[in-house]
Amino acid sequence: MWDGLRLQVFFLCLGAALWSAAAAATYRGSGPRERGHRRHLSLHRHRERGKEGQVLHRSKRGWVWNQFFVIEEYTGPDPVLVGRLHSDVDSGNGNIKYILSGEGAGTIFVIDDKTGNIHATKTLDREEQAQYTLTAQAVDRDTNKPLEPPSEFIVKVQDINDNPPEFLHGPYYARVAEMSNVGTSVIKVTATDADDPTYGNSARLVYSILQGQPYFSVEPQTGIIRTALPNMDREARQEYDVLIQAKDMGGHMGGLSGTTQVKITLTDVNDNPPKFAQGVYAMAVSEDKVPGEEVGRLKARDPDQAENGLVDYRILEGDGMNLFEITKDSETQEAVIKLKKTVDFETKRSYTLKVEASNTHIDSRFAAWGPYKDTTIVKISVEDADEPPTFMAPGYNFEVEENAPAGTLVGRVHAKDTDIMNNPIRYMIPRYTDLEEFFTINTEDGIIKTTRPLDREAQAWHNISVSATEIGGHHQDAKVRVNIKVKDVNDNAPEFAAQNEVLVCENVSPGKLIETVSATDKDEMAHRQHFHFSLAPEVANNHSFSLKDNRDSTASIFVIRKGFSRMTQDVYHLPIEINDNGVPPMSSTNTLIIRVCSCDSKDTILSCNVEPFILSAGLSTGALIAILACIVILLAIVVLFVALRRQKKEPLIVFEEEDIRENIITYDDEGGGEEDTEAFDIATLQNPDGANGFLPRKDIKPELQYPMCPGLRPIGNSVDVDDFIKTRISDADNDPTAPPYDSIQIYGYEGRGSIAGSLSSLESVTTDSDLDYDYLQSWGPRFKKLADLYVDREG
Repeated sequence: MWDGLRLQVFFLCLGAALWSAAAAATYRGSGPRERGHRRHLSLHRHRERGKEGQVLHRSKRGWVWNQFFVIEEYTGPDPVLVGRLHSDVDSGNGNIKYILSGEGAGTIFVIDDKTGNIHATKTLDREEQAQYTLTAQAVDRDTNKPLEPPSEFIVKVQDINDNPPEFLHGPYYARVAEMSNVGTSVIKVTATDADDPTYGNSARLVYSILQGQPYFSVEPQTGIIRTALPNMDREARQEYDVLIQAKDMGGHMGGLSGTTQVKITLTDVNDNPPKFAQGVYAMAVSEDKVPGEEVGRLKARDPDQAENGLVDYRILEGDGMNLFEITKDSETQEAVIKLKKTVDFETKRSYTLKVEASNTHIDSRFAAWGPYKDTTIVKISVEDADEPPTFMAPGYNFEVEENAPAGTLVGRVHAKDTDIMNNPIRYMIPRYTDLEEFFTINTEDGIIKTTRPLDREAQAWHNISVSATEIGGHHQDAKVRVNIKVKDVNDNAPEFAAQNEVLVCENVSPGKLIETVSATDKDEMAHRQHFHFSLAPEVANNHSFSLKDNRDSTASIFVIRKGFSRMTQDVYHLPIEINDNGVPPMSSTNTLIIRVCSCDSKDTILSCNVEPFILSAGLSTGALIAILACIVILLAIVVLFVALRRQKKEPLIVFEEEDIRENIITYDDEGGGEEDTEAFDIATLQNPDGANGFLPRKDIKPELQYPMCPGLRPIGNSVDVDDFIKTRISDADNDPTAPPYDSIQIYGYEGRGSIAGSLSSLESVTTDSDLDYDYLQSWGPRFKKLADLYVDREG
């Protein structure tokens, strides 16, 4: 309430109570101008009552507010008068100015600032906005000073039925079991109406079915669709298209409506038995077929679906019950008749079976409609055939343990002669499929055996072929693939997974983990099998390192002392036993090399070599390399010298082209005589073998080797030539292997002051010499031939 001001509000409509009863008729029966005029009069009547209130001296009051109402979707040519604002201080001279603000002020709602009349300039839609909140104020026209405080009022949009019902979630899909009882609920559909549900019947919906009778019905108020006919059969019709309508205004004339599609599918139940299409089925089987091969198929059809249409088959009776068996193909639901035993054309040529088909699952609700089974007759004729041998299986898979001894049974392949004569079969393994001949096969019965122990680690699978050839007839043959798997035997010991050196600092702390070792095994590891680690017995009580088995096929190596020194010991060898816990168990000892290194305070390795300590007391690295290079060069020179010496050929004592039986060894070295002991050593003239009392011959191969005569003595390095020659003569006389002629060895040695002079005859042959050889006759009978040779030559 405001002091000094009173605002009278007039409504364009007849009032909330009267509007609900007569607004529609008034609106439809009058033109826009007439309706506006009636509202204007109504406003004036309210104003007159206000004036009468002044005459009656009613107490002063401020703004008096009521809700304004505007009909939505008004399309008249003139703006709609919503109401009028008036202040008590307004004397009608135009000094007061009315101001309107708030939602839609100035755009949707405009006010005459002199009279206070409010008009709606645009068509309003209640579904977009149901009400507007505005603020009114009266101010002085000249000074714009407020004469009264502002106050809010509401303009409500009056609803009309301008929105049809809508199914927001359509189209709908529903399922209901076939053979359901009448009234079974299928699905509930729901429509919405954007009109005001609190005003009139604009949003009051009623459901009806336009399409789908007489199979389904819908509840008018809830929209629940139910079955309307009993025993609806899915096999007759599976899907139904139902059209549902929702109409507002309670379903009365003039109401708006909307529709939706509902697709209803009947689900299957087991209400049909299986049925064979024929009463008798004819099949044929060749006598060359082996057990397990298919003879023929037949099917009992069940119109039901899924598990309701599953069918089982069995042979009830017949003369072929022991020779044939029946199974079911789970994909096609067909009965498959197979050979149980081989048939013989010459023994029996036809068989008869009675086969029954029955449902696997029976619905107890329809059990009385049974029985859910059917029977038929199958006649099987045996045919004669002339074909190559046929193996019993398209392929064979065998297993054999590795390391099994030669002759171990691997498996057996079997082929049958398809001819009427039933000729015997000869088996063989083509060599190109078993190049190393690991296997052999018995030619008569097809038994495959090994020829040697097999190693799985070398080859885990052997894929060979076996051929079967009939003996006699056309010698037709057939081949089959044989895959042989070598089963693993624990025959390989585990070993370290990696052979790495472990580096440890000299200042390592006790208890520190320095390495985690793992193992590998060429054999296959069994489930839950793991390696077990332990120190070898000889180091089990060492004081440097310990081992902890982690029980996960790894082991941890720890240091148990401190104070390692590279000068004392730079490398430690830690033998570790690894057991694979297999059957039989295998173990091995692997050595872990631990090298002591020099580290800084942060345990960063600086050096792991002992070379700096060695070089400090001796030579440098460069000097050692130079020494080694010199040694290698010297060795190369020695080897080269020896190789060259071996290439020289030594001459024989006797030359074939020489008539004179002489073996002359010439030394072109002249020294200073017997007194010269520095220029040449007489020992170089000696044969080492002759000095020992034995003189081998180069032109013959003696059969016996005689020891040195006891009377002979070794000759020293400095001997008299006369004694040396006597010794050689004595050796020649006592040698039974010597030829029957004299072998004279002449040495070209000339000594200083020698009484005998030079013994060389080379110069005497080629030059004129004044030498006198008469003295040779005084040397005795042993030099007679020599003396005669030279004396005769002089004469």
